[in-house]
Order: sequence, then C-alpha cells, then structure tokens
Amino acid sequence: MNILITGFEPFGKDEINSSWESVKLLPNELKGNNIYKVLIPVVFNVDKLIENIKKYSPDIIILVGQAGGRNGITIERVAINLDDAIIPDNNNYQPIDNTIKLDGENAYFSTLPVKAIINNLKDNDIEARISYTAGTYVCNHVMYNTLYHINKNNLDIKAGFIHVPYLPTQTMDKPSMKIEDIVKGLLSIIETTIDYRKKEDSKIIGGTIY
Repeated sequence: MNILITGFEPFGKDEINSSWESVKLLPNELKGNNIYKVLIPVVFNVDKLIENIKKYSPDIIILVGQAGGRNGITIERVAINLDDAIIPDNNNYQPIDNTIKLDGENAYFSTLPVKAIINNLKDNDIEARISYTAGTYVCNHVMYNTLYHINKNNLDIKAGFIHVPYLPTQTMDKPSMKIEDIVKGLLSIIETTIDYRKKEDSKIIGGTIY
C-alpha cells in the first residue's frame, strides 16, 4: 500500500512546527508499505495536497498538525464545513464564517480506525485521546477538503487528521511531548491503520461528556 502522511510548515509566531519535525523523521517504508512524507503550507488552499494525492495514489492519508496547548496526541474524528480564522494564514488570508464547499456535507467523519488507534497508543504508553473538534483554522480546512475530495471522487482511501503537541523546545509554559514519543505515536497510528485497512474500527468506549 501507499501511505501519504503530511505535516505543516511553521505559522504564527512559531519558528518550527512539531508536525513536520516529527513526520520527516518517519521511515520511508513500514511493513512493506510505502510512506510518502509531504510538507504542506499553512494556507486556506489545498492544491499541493490534492496534487500529491493524485501523484502517490495513496490507500491511506494521515494528515498531521500542531496543536499547541494539548498535552497528548489527539485523533480528530470530524471536520466541519466552516473556515473561521482567528489569525491570518501564511498568505495573510483570514476567512471569517466562510463555507468551505457549497456542495459539501455539513461535516465529514474521519475514516481512520480512531478507537483502535487510541487503544494502541495507550498500550504503547503514549498520551492520547479522541478529539471532536479540529478547530476552524487550516487544520480543519485541510481535513474537510481531503474527505470531501475522497467522497466526491468515490476513492477507496482511509483518511483522517492527527494533532500533536508542541515539542519541549517550543514552549516553557504549555504542555509538550518529546519528538521521539510523537514519532513512536505516529508509527503506531500508521501501523494500526494498515492493520484495519479492510476491517471495521474497534467498538470500545472513547466518547466525551463535554
């Protein structure tokens, strides 16, 4: 199989982005499957991503972003049809209350095996949880557009979004995670998704009250 995994360039006041710093350390192959690592810009435009989907014809797409302030790896379960940017993107564009796709669903759910992923991450002593909001910035925009593209083109691709915390070098007062633990977590996520490529997700508790 072909696995496309993406990370973001730095944005805002950050000099590095923990997502790309971690993704670029992944191997090029796992269990005989190809891993293609792609850096994408922090902009409300998915041209580069769609180009790489067409280029690599992936069976699995794992989008990775940075969530400063979160204390573990979070598996996003849903993307909403809304851009509402608290800061401008790296092209100085700041959409407010914009519909992403007029012909798209109000939301698309991740097709990654999120419950199995969380279970395996915890078994590997990696702090992790399911998240039910990817925000309304570029991360949500990229996740939504990826799932929209797959849906509209009837593609047989498992896809979803993962948020990782800051690295310790990025912050003094917010939660962080060592890069080796993030890489270990991403490898577990890839391996679990490979194993569940043709299986239904695990039926285990993983919801939230608030």
